[in-house]
Formats: sequence, C-alpha cells, structure tokens
Amino acid sequence: MASTAPAVLAGERTLDRGHKRVVFASSLGTVFEWYDFYLYGSLSVIISRQFFSGVNETTAFIFALLAFAAGFFVRPFGALIFGRLGDLIGRKYTFLVTIVIMGLSTALVGMLPSYAQIGVAAPIILISLRLLQGLALGGEYGGAATYVAEHAPDGKRGLYTSWIQTTATLGLFLSLLVILGCRVAVGEEFDVWGWRIPFLLSIVLLAISVYIRLQLQESPAFLEIKAQGKLSKAPLTEAFGEWGNLKIVILALFGATAGQAVVWYGGQFYALFFLEKILQVEAMAANLIIAAALLIGTPFFVVFGALSDKIGRKKIIMAGCILAAITYFPVFKGLTVFANPDLARAVETAPVTVVSAE
Repeated sequence: MASTAPAVLAGERTLDRGHKRVVFASSLGTVFEWYDFYLYGSLSVIISRQFFSGVNETTAFIFALLAFAAGFFVRPFGALIFGRLGDLIGRKYTFLVTIVIMGLSTALVGMLPSYAQIGVAAPIILISLRLLQGLALGGEYGGAATYVAEHAPDGKRGLYTSWIQTTATLGLFLSLLVILGCRVAVGEEFDVWGWRIPFLLSIVLLAISVYIRLQLQESPAFLEIKAQGKLSKAPLTEAFGEWGNLKIVILALFGATAGQAVVWYGGQFYALFFLEKILQVEAMAANLIIAAALLIGTPFFVVFGALSDKIGRKKIIMAGCILAAITYFPVFKGLTVFANPDLARAVETAPVTVVSAE
C-alpha cells in the first residue's frame, strides 16, 4: 500500500468508485456521530425533567442546556487528542475509536436511571457521558474532513469535503426524524420512557458505522508521509509552539470557524429551541418545520463547496456570514409574527426596557 501511495497522489484522480466509497463511508459515519450528539439537544426539554427534577422547571432546563454545552466545551480537546492520535497511528483507526466512544456513550444515556431513581448521581453521570460525546465528536469531525481531503483530486477539495459539512445538518435531520417516528409510535408514553428509544438505536448505528469504517483503507497521503519517515514527532508543539503556525490557527478559529458556528447553530439548532421554548410551538410541529428547512438547505453545502473550488473559500465564507448578519434578525422576527402572533403584538405594544442603576 505504501509503495503505491505516491503514484495515487501524483496521478490525475477523478471521482472513481474508490473515491465515492471514501466520501460515503466518512460522511455516513460522521452523520451517525452527529445524530448521537444532537439527540440530547433535540430532547433537552424532556431530559431536564428526567435528570434535573430536583430543582424548579426553569432551573432544570438551564442545567440541561449547560450539560449540552459541556459537550461543545470539550470538543477542541477531542480534536487535539484524536488529531494527535491520527498523526501517530493513522486516520482509519482513530475513526474507529471516536465512533465507538460516541456510540456507547449515547446508548448509555438511553439506559441511565433518572433523578427520581438514583438522585444526584443521574445528572453527574449524564454530564460525564456528554463530555465523552464531545471528545469523540471533536476527533471525528476534523479527522473525517482531513481523511476526505487527503483523497481529493486537485481542484476538487471543496466539493469532496463539502459532503462532510452536510453531516452535521443530516445528523440533526436524522435525529428529528427518529424522534418524530418514536413520538407517533408510542404516543404520550414518549415523555415517560419512549425518549430512550432514539438513544438505544445508536447501538445499531454504531454496528453499521464500525463495519463500514473497517472496509476503508488508510489515507494515501498519510501512508506516503509514513513511508518516507516524515511523520511529525511533536505535532502539537509544531502546531501551537511556532508563531507562524499558531497565527494560522488563531485566524482560522476566530476569523472563520467562530462566525460559521454562530451561523449554523443560530439558523438550525437555536431555531428549534426558539420555536419550541420561546414561541411555545408544539414539539412535533417545531420538529417538522426545522426538518423541512434542513431538507431544503442541505444540498447547498455541496453547491457552495463546489463553487469554492472555482472562486475560492474566502468569498464563500464572507458571503455566508454577511447574509446571516443581514437576515437573522428579520427572520426570527418573522418566525415570531407567524408562529405566535400574540407574543409579537405584546412585544410591539409593551416592550421591555432595561435600565441600569447608577
């Protein structure tokens, strides 16, 4: 395998069967990981009642959201840990480790006794499982993008990796569909015990993901570097200990990734919370609205990924952030007007004014 890697890299690579398998397997496994990660957020209202019932309803929901945020807090550490591991042993085996951690953590949430059964141990274990999910996703998402990028032909990297970008949206979409299906199947019992079913289904998704990932070969770029003895012995030191590299990391984090995160989570995940919790839209209706929006918007990841290969990444990123900055306030105002007209009128006629005391 190592001897053929340079030839693969040097040749004119097209979207052949092997490349399609790489993109499909990497994307599908990452979709399942996002599914696992977002189940918690999609069911945060129910989880707050199950695991934080020792306090009042509002405080319980805040604690549930903080536990959800804990998974995001540790994602950068997951990227560092599993990124380092990927540079040492390769992308394929790192994939397997992250997906097993994510799948098992999610399934355990579905088996976890509630606060009423084991007391304060329930939220402590829940938060621990969320931390494991965050670590796993931190390693999975960047690793999948790297793996696909290392297989991409020249001039097609944006198109190839755009499929990885769809996985977060598709994972949320899949979680909403499964939740809707379970709500219809078990009815009112969903809030009692049926909410556990989507978490337990992750065992099936884990088995599928592991099988698919085992069929993959290691990245040709990684094999070539390894064969030439050029693997970094201190990748973290080189990435963060040298100003030239650290400057790129900081620019990418705060100049690109942070803005895109606000756009994504504001437009998709917070929109679900806004409809259900703020505007008091019925849970099933809110899920259907967001699912429909995701279905419409997801293909544009690939469209703009391909366009970035032609006109550059910076223009696409800037255009998306500017468009979000212009449209988000009127869009959320429109949601309020159409979803809860009474609230919209109350805001217009009796606005809340905050005055600071000197």
